[in-house]
Amino acid sequence: MIQFLLETPPQWVSVVIIAATVLIGLLAAGIVPHNRTAGAGWGWLLIIFMLPILGIVAYLVFGRADLPRRRKEKQRQAPDLVEKTASGTGLEDSRRMRPWITQAVRLNRSNGAFPLAGGHRIEVLDDYEESLQTMAEAIRGAEHYVHFQFYIAVADDTTEPVIAALEDAQARGITVRVLIDHLGSVSYPGYKQLVHRLNEAGVDWRRMLPVRPWRGEYQRPDLRNHRKILVIDGAVAFTGSMNVIDRSYNKKKNRKKHLQWVGLMLRVQGPAVGHLNAVFATDWSCETDDMILGRTPAPVPVPSPGGVACQVLPSGPGWDQQSNRELFHHVFACAQEKITVCTPYFVPDEALLTALRTAVGRGVEVRLYVGETSSHALTHHAQRSYYEQLIRAGVRIFLYPAPWVLHAKFVLADEQVAVVGSSNMDIRSFALDHEVNLMVIDPGFLTRMHALVDSYHEDSHELDLGDWLARPRHQKYLDNLARLTSALQ
Repeated sequence: MIQFLLETPPQWVSVVIIAATVLIGLLAAGIVPHNRTAGAGWGWLLIIFMLPILGIVAYLVFGRADLPRRRKEKQRQAPDLVEKTASGTGLEDSRRMRPWITQAVRLNRSNGAFPLAGGHRIEVLDDYEESLQTMAEAIRGAEHYVHFQFYIAVADDTTEPVIAALEDAQARGITVRVLIDHLGSVSYPGYKQLVHRLNEAGVDWRRMLPVRPWRGEYQRPDLRNHRKILVIDGAVAFTGSMNVIDRSYNKKKNRKKHLQWVGLMLRVQGPAVGHLNAVFATDWSCETDDMILGRTPAPVPVPSPGGVACQVLPSGPGWDQQSNRELFHHVFACAQEKITVCTPYFVPDEALLTALRTAVGRGVEVRLYVGETSSHALTHHAQRSYYEQLIRAGVRIFLYPAPWVLHAKFVLADEQVAVVGSSNMDIRSFALDHEVNLMVIDPGFLTRMHALVDSYHEDSHELDLGDWLARPRHQKYLDNLARLTSALQ
């Protein structure tokens, strides 16, 4: 047997292998680029050319960022459902806005966003444990329903107030509905305990985008629901970047490195509560075929004069366009004074990179706040591969120190506009994940957000180009290698 393996294969075998490789390459070249950016197309073709069999298998499993037509139709109906059920109509008065901000509102509307609404009260929650306590208190005060939707949710000592509040609400006869992303949560310690407690309490809960082919539940496994939404009685809502899990994320490797996540949540009152509830309702319908919007008995909050204006923007593979990416690009291309970006994952495509470079060129101050460390090695190295270009272009980069993992996600522009929510600045959040962001238009809210940035700034250090270029060669190699995967979708 060994001798057979060591023998030179017949010439016809080599010819077949070469012919098959060429055929795979030709077919892939005509199929893979369909409705993709050139970068994404070349990325997949490179993998297929280098590893034809494995590359084809990977492409068949991960190569199409698509969902069933019926599910996509449900995802797109949320804004229409709000208007039909009168759960907050909003104020499309843009006379006091700068022209580019008015255009941003219109762009969002054309991409599936809700109407711009006035009369909001929005509170910024930047203390991790206090945010969970505040959400727990709101759940304990529920009188009609609790809608709970998080990418990651587990039962542990830190989340106990929230989980206990859900159990208590169910015991009091409150309607409690829970959505948890399946693959997003299943790998974290505390998930099984949460599932057990929800079942024992009788809570109606579902896995979002479940990947259980043995039960007929399957779609592309890396299409995830990354949203964080909590709605109580149609009166108050929470959304932002935090998951419901201990700030170490309960992983042994994280605790060994003493990693601690730094998140951000918004407590919202006003018409946007109804809009966020509509996002939850459409996601609930996708998993249950039960459209609950319009059956909730609680009154809808009425806008109050002088409140904050904001617009809810859902995004994800259920839409034909990358609506969050298009909004970020518009903001970068139109801001006139200052742009502040805070994100755990900054892996821009060429268009976003060019927009930031040209912003600096026209005199806009651009600052990027990212974490010095991360728990996702591939994305972190891909992010690092852009630092040299950004610094040379005039973007100032500030690294939040380890072992803290900066997980807040927002963009601030011109003391006028803030985009805050669940969306990172990478292809996963643009094309593969269901996200939800709030575009807030209010100078007072921007003042509060800049105060938060100032607190980040005090703990961060600016990245120096000379020091960055002097990093070890093996790190440069890993950064460049990871960059090749950054455009895949």
